[in-house]
Amino acid sequence: MKTRNHLIVMAKAPVAGRVKTRLVPALGEAGAAALAGRLLEHAVSQAVAAHLGAVELCLAPDLTHPLGLQMQARHGLVLSAQVEGDIGVRMQRALDRALQRAECVCLVGTDAPAIDAAYWRLAFDVLATHDAVFGPAWDGGYALVGLRRPLPQIFVDVPWSTPQVMAVTRRRLVDAGVAFAELPHVHDIDEPADLAHLPAGWL
Repeated sequence: MKTRNHLIVMAKAPVAGRVKTRLVPALGEAGAAALAGRLLEHAVSQAVAAHLGAVELCLAPDLTHPLGLQMQARHGLVLSAQVEGDIGVRMQRALDRALQRAECVCLVGTDAPAIDAAYWRLAFDVLATHDAVFGPAWDGGYALVGLRRPLPQIFVDVPWSTPQVMAVTRRRLVDAGVAFAELPHVHDIDEPADLAHLPAGWL
């Protein structure tokens, strides 16, 4: 029997020189990795605090990073490894796998610290009456995606990491007649200018 809700946090292990590389000019490799770690911890803690269902940390490149293991021990997470492929392939596979055991699944990255427990709850409230829900990002992408059924067409041949991601996704949903909703926009922390949108005291 399926559970009601499943929450996925998708992240890269915070290894210096391999994460948040666009922030290196402002923070250095170590600083960018430290921020990535803090964003990961924040995303997981807010998912857990929402008290909506099982929380999964889907990690790349593997499951050996100490922070992932610490998060698993601290919160009782489901820990999984990301598959190979672009971000669309990785998201689709994680969502489809979770939909085999849960009625409603939402997935976030770790780039948007504005996604808190209340935002998670709103996403699942909306998903109760829609096939899909999105948390659009101000840069043209999205920071949260939630599904009640597999929608593979929204993850294939998308111009990832461009300002067209949400527009392309929206157009495909409309063309397919999918009932979807969008939550309030959030800021991703990708470029040095985005650091202004971090919570006070994070730097």
